[in-house]
Formats: sequence, C-alpha cells, structure tokens
Amino acid sequence: MLLTVTYEPGGSDADATVLGYLLHKHPARAQTFTAPVGDIHVFAPEARAERCTFAMMLEVDPVGLVRNKRFRGDAGALDHYVNDRPYVASSMLAVAIGAVFRTAMIGRSDSYPDLAASPIPLRIEIPVVSVRGDDDLLERLFAPCGWDVASAQIPLDPAFPEWGDSRFRSVTLTGRVRLADALRQLYVLLPVLDDAKHYWVGDDEVAKLERAGDGWLPAHPERELITRRYLLHHGSLVSQTLHADAEAPATPLRHARADAVIRALADVGARTVVDMGCGQGALLARLAKDRSFSRIIGVDVSARSLEQAARALHLDQASDAERERLRLLHGSVLYRDDRLRGVDAMVLMEVIEHVEPSRLSALEDAVLAGAAPASVVMTTPNAEYNALYPGLATGAFRHDDHRFEWTRAEFREWVDAAAARHGYTAEYRPVGPEHPVHGAPTQLALLRREAAA
Repeated sequence: MLLTVTYEPGGSDADATVLGYLLHKHPARAQTFTAPVGDIHVFAPEARAERCTFAMMLEVDPVGLVRNKRFRGDAGALDHYVNDRPYVASSMLAVAIGAVFRTAMIGRSDSYPDLAASPIPLRIEIPVVSVRGDDDLLERLFAPCGWDVASAQIPLDPAFPEWGDSRFRSVTLTGRVRLADALRQLYVLLPVLDDAKHYWVGDDEVAKLERAGDGWLPAHPERELITRRYLLHHGSLVSQTLHADAEAPATPLRHARADAVIRALADVGARTVVDMGCGQGALLARLAKDRSFSRIIGVDVSARSLEQAARALHLDQASDAERERLRLLHGSVLYRDDRLRGVDAMVLMEVIEHVEPSRLSALEDAVLAGAAPASVVMTTPNAEYNALYPGLATGAFRHDDHRFEWTRAEFREWVDAAAARHGYTAEYRPVGPEHPVHGAPTQLALLRREAAA
C-alpha cells in the first residue's frame, strides 16, 4: 500500500522541505516503523525547495495476517491467503497513518506553528483504493473537505477488457487544506470508502471518530453515511454517535459514564484505584490528571490494549515517580490476583457484560473475595433503554461482544446477592438522560464494604 503527500508552495522564497517539519519526519532519512498491520516505511523521494514529496509504504505480510486472529474475517480458507489486502489502501493504511503521523494529525509543529495551522497546497496520491459504492462516492466524500478529486477506474485485467472494471481506483486529491485535517480525513475516509475494517470495532471507535472528525465531520453533508460506515453499521454505536451530535452540547454517554465513575470514587474518598478492564486507557487518563489519586492500576486481558494505553498515557516519557503511581498490569477479572489486594476502590466500567454468565461466579470471587477492595464501582448497559435506539433490533445487544445485557431489576438482583455474600452494601445510580419508562442508558452500582462504611 502506498500513499504520497506533496507540498509545492510556489514563490521564490518558499521552501517545500518544511513539509518534513510538519510531518515530523526528516526528508533525508528513510525510516521503518513496526506495527501490528506490518512494516511502515516513510521516505522522501523528492525534497527540493520547489517541491517536496513524502511517501508512506505499508508492507503487509499476508501469511502473518492469517496467523493473527485479529485480522481474520469470515472468508474461506483460500481467501485468507489470496486477497487484495497487501496492495489496496484500506483501514490498514489508515492505522499506519495514525501510527507514524500521530503528531502531525494533531496539527502541532514547534518550528512552523503558523504553517501547521494554515491551509497549504497539497497533492495526495493513492495508487489503489477500494471503493464500494456509487461512482460519485469519492467526490461526495472528499470534495466537501476542499479537495479536487481525480480518479481512474482500474480494470480487473487489462489483458481481458471484456471482464470489465474492478471496484479499485487510483485517486489524486489536490487542494489547499490544513495538513492535520488532510491526514485525519484520510484516517476516517479510507475505511469508509472500503466499507470494511480489518479489526474488531468497539466503543473506542466512537471516540476515534470524534477526534479525527473534529473540525470537518460535523458539517459534512455525508456525515451520516461516514458515521455508519466507519462504525461498520453497528446500530447501537451509530445511534449513540448521531444522537450525541443531534443533542449537542449534551454530554456523550461515554463521557457521562466516566464522570459518574469519578464522582463515585470521590464519594468514597478513594485514593488507590484499580481500573479493571482498562482497555486503551480512556478512564486511566482521566484518573491520572487528578492528583487526589495516589496510586492507579490499569488491568486488562489484552496485551495490545495495554500497549495502546501506555502510548496514550505517554508512560515512556513519564518520571519514575509517575510510573510508580500509574501502573499497567496484564490480568483478568476472572482470576484472583494478589497484586490488586488492599486498594480503596476497583472500577469495572462496562466490563461485566463481556463475561459469559457461567463465569460470573468467578468474577464475583476474584473481585469481592480475592481483591476485596473497600469499594467497587460497576457500570453496565440498561437493557430496557435499548428500545429507544432506532437502529437496534428488538432483543439485540448494543455490542457484538456483549454476552448479556441486564434490565435494572436483573442488575440489582445479581449485585445485591453478590454484595450480601461478601459483606458489601449496594447503592444504584442512573447514568445519562433518564426516560420515564425505560430509565437511563447506563446503570451504576456503588458497593461499599460494610466494615469500611
């Protein structure tokens, strides 16, 4: 997969090589980065004062993808090995953009802050893009962002013109666009064009879309199509995203959930906290900013999520004291872990519904008997509220990985029984806008150990 970005400023005093400062890459040095999607090579085939071009090439190992369960879809055995993924710009290229141009996507340049904040003449070329949809889809997606779009259909086989054209196109975008916006638009719109992603889509994709779409997506005429495709048509995620936009400036549910958890931690006076099932560290980042928390532990069963959390928290740049205050541990909510004993509070934010019902007794034992924190804060979807999501079929769950979703009565029944067995009392709080019949979208339980009450 190949992507090139060209800056040709014009004018005798201009120096196009400043593109390297904006991308935070040196034009005289070829660099290779290793990522889960493959090796990413960044180099500048042309670096002159008049014109500068940076190329990013993603080298994908198709056999490695087959062996990695994260990248396996529903295709047949042969399709796992014979496919277009190593060559065609898709969500893998979007991930590569986010991996190597993360600072440029933020729009930060200490050397040229004014240029980073301004639209500049850019040309972006992608030799092969997967386009699933109408012939005008490229124009509908990129033109409203300020791009002139030129594309050419790629035949299935030039030697056999009777076979017709493929769904693949070569694309050239030209326009005066802020570099950070250009990269964030590609990050979102490449998987939208393909209407597919190579990885599992969860709640964190909503936050990614919000960040990458900041400044251009809310006013885009195809915002709903972009949102649906980016979130892989997951009805609940799409409904939450579009509903949050429609109700702006209402607080998105994921933010309201984190706010409610932090309020509960403040109410019990917690200073040492475990975020069980911390994922990529969204709640940890909130906790880390609050100096009232003296020790914060993030735990997740996914080593990759912990790596992403470490990057998001910038632990590689943190002081020794801060790394001691904020630790990431590989572990599971289903097994006792002596490293977690003795904390003031443990948080299970949107965790329990991912556990098989037959394993809930193990969760109860690991949390309430094994770790035995002074308090537990637990959130989970309220199944009754699902009736208010228009894109969610009756009886369907909000997420494909949910093993169950409880009504308010079912949640209280399980929590009350578990709390009684281990010497805790339980308090319940709604999270999000309350409906008079269906309640709030999220339900929160705050458990306090009776000896600590």
